[in-house]
Amino acid sequence: MSQKQLKEAFVSNLNGTSLLEISLCLSLPPLCLLCRGLLLILHYLHYGKPLSSRKHSLLLDFLVLVSPLLFSCTVLSPIIFFMPALIAAFCAGIFSKIYSQSRHKSRVPFRQIVQDFQETYLDPEYIPAVTVFRVYVNMLTSISILAVDFPQYPRRYAKTETYGTGVMDMGVGAFIFGNALVCPEVRQKSYVTQPKFSNLARQFFSVWPLVVLGVGRLLSVKSIDYHEHTSEYGVHWNFFFTLALVRLAASLLLAVFPKNSSWIVAVILAVLYQLILNTTSLKMFILQGSNGRDTRVGFLNANREGLLSLCGYLAIYLASVQVGLCLLKCRNSVKGWIEAARFLLLTVLMLFLFLHVSQAYADPVSRRMANLSYCIWMVAHCLTFFLGFVVTDLALVFTKLLVKGSSVPCCWNAVKPPNTSAKQEVEAVPSEREGKLSHVCLISAINKNQLLFFLLANVTTGAVNILVDTIHSKAAFTLCILHLYMFFNCLIMHILHAKNIVLKFW
Repeated sequence: MSQKQLKEAFVSNLNGTSLLEISLCLSLPPLCLLCRGLLLILHYLHYGKPLSSRKHSLLLDFLVLVSPLLFSCTVLSPIIFFMPALIAAFCAGIFSKIYSQSRHKSRVPFRQIVQDFQETYLDPEYIPAVTVFRVYVNMLTSISILAVDFPQYPRRYAKTETYGTGVMDMGVGAFIFGNALVCPEVRQKSYVTQPKFSNLARQFFSVWPLVVLGVGRLLSVKSIDYHEHTSEYGVHWNFFFTLALVRLAASLLLAVFPKNSSWIVAVILAVLYQLILNTTSLKMFILQGSNGRDTRVGFLNANREGLLSLCGYLAIYLASVQVGLCLLKCRNSVKGWIEAARFLLLTVLMLFLFLHVSQAYADPVSRRMANLSYCIWMVAHCLTFFLGFVVTDLALVFTKLLVKGSSVPCCWNAVKPPNTSAKQEVEAVPSEREGKLSHVCLISAINKNQLLFFLLANVTTGAVNILVDTIHSKAAFTLCILHLYMFFNCLIMHILHAKNIVLKFW
């Protein structure tokens, strides 16, 4: 077998892992974020000033936010079930130290601290969990697309062939979910006053970079004979085309149907698509082609997975629009966000119940078809992931109340509830500034140039695969390559952010 065939076989015919293991993997980023925040607060408590060095900030962010994930998906994957407990115990130790030291400086009763925490005002215009969710989806995808080519990356984490739930099966679904949370239909306050089809025209213009990137990826992959997993999207299709067409189709549907009913459209679309899969020959066509022997002759046969899975991804996008609208309801207090977290948790539990029923009576999860079970799984696990970041933010707000003057980048700022609307406008400004502008942090850096970060990760992944025999690499070499790869990508984003450069012109 050629090197290309070996690499294609290395990522093919896999069956995934359990939902429990994926949930444990998704608990690591919120715990890492909590650990980073607690360390910054502890630094302020000891030195009386925030960490101001850009070099030290980048090093801390990389070592705490990125490096544990690289270890967890490679050499530490055999003990992945213990990793969340270990990081949580470390965080508990840091919090205990912060609390014990802050008690010496302040004699405020713990009950009063909890009461003040619940009444704390939070800027309703900025939800840091949305930013962190989107950045971490990008970061985890960037790690996985290279790590999967090394033997230290567990095969059960890689994309499944037909049915199953691998960690990498979440990639495109989570990207769709994250994009819907910040789509124009969710964040445009003027959306209701403007003609709906003018927003649709704006969306048509905004997706052209995705189409260009899709064409660029297609041409580059074919020209250098790069290894591909054909059953993922097809011969010519790729992630960029899927994302572009889903956004356009969703904008068209939301121009026709009320956006507040997007979840109903999502349910109808996903259920109808599943019924067609089960009652017609469409499922066999997706899995085996028109001749039943996996033919790739003709455009539809060649790209059947990418084209027909658009129905499922569109349903995920529409459901996620509803989530975004729910999150943007004015919750300007900790108590309001605690209630929102409870509602999200209840929704997640219901979705996992529906997933069990769907897998038992309709079809198992299949990323290749993006069937009903896959859609439910995506929304359920993305909400779980997002909920983890909300809880982390609330925990950091509570800790910042213990240490007055401390700050954490990409976290809510704690401000007392305003008494008047005029005062609210004055006090909302500092929280936004702390959340977005005053810190040079890795999350803010990647968030400013997310598409560039993903594109850079794809290019460097291709370069590493061309230059390195990945499938025969030793553990130490693998870890070295992965750390250099991620640090290079993060450093470029950090430099652009420090110079306030945003490479976006559409």
